[in-house]
Amino acid sequence: MLFDPTILQSGEYHDWLVQGFILSIQLTVISFAFALPFGALVALMRTSTFAPLRALGATLVEAIRNVPLLAHLLFWYFAFPELLPESAREVLYANNPEVVCAVIALTLYAGVHMAEDIRSGIRAVPATQLEAARSLGLGRVAAVRLVLLPQALRASVPPLLSQTVNLWKDTSVATVIGAAELMYQAARVETASFRSLEAFTFATLAYLTVSLVISLLAYLFQRRYPVRTA
Repeated sequence: MLFDPTILQSGEYHDWLVQGFILSIQLTVISFAFALPFGALVALMRTSTFAPLRALGATLVEAIRNVPLLAHLLFWYFAFPELLPESAREVLYANNPEVVCAVIALTLYAGVHMAEDIRSGIRAVPATQLEAARSLGLGRVAAVRLVLLPQALRASVPPLLSQTVNLWKDTSVATVIGAAELMYQAARVETASFRSLEAFTFATLAYLTVSLVISLLAYLFQRRYPVRTA
């Protein structure tokens, strides 16, 4: 039987798409892991009693969320390395700069949106909770960390999961700086094989499936732990 090279090519194209899907998942998970604490920090700044901190938090939110994600990606990939010392730039270029810059942009962009959700959660926690914690001898930092933030994060879980869906979909924009995520690999398959239908159907179904899974988790969490206000 003669060897059919299209069989090998089909397997290779499949591998490209799977690799892109895995990288998109990795971008989502890593960016979320950085964006959540960053968002919590900005939310605490925005609800601080110290006016300069509130102003700094508001400035961060407005400066980041009012610039398109595409502009963030292009800035971090093309402009940011030029600001680094030569040694740091070489380290960046030697360690997959497309992925590193995509994570930075996605983290900041998702983080400020999460900050607003967490700030709403903080406002939903009765002020008496913090007062009770202080009356028990906890310092302000400890009261915020042990009493306020856990309740605020629980109240913020549904909108935070919605932001996670947005973060997952936003990873597709990283293709513009050459990050080999799902859309990049789908376009690569289309260019190499002209199999537009298969490549972009796979990408579409992958985005849809993961988005629906995250949305289902948000629904199940809301059913299991309904938010109660005092």
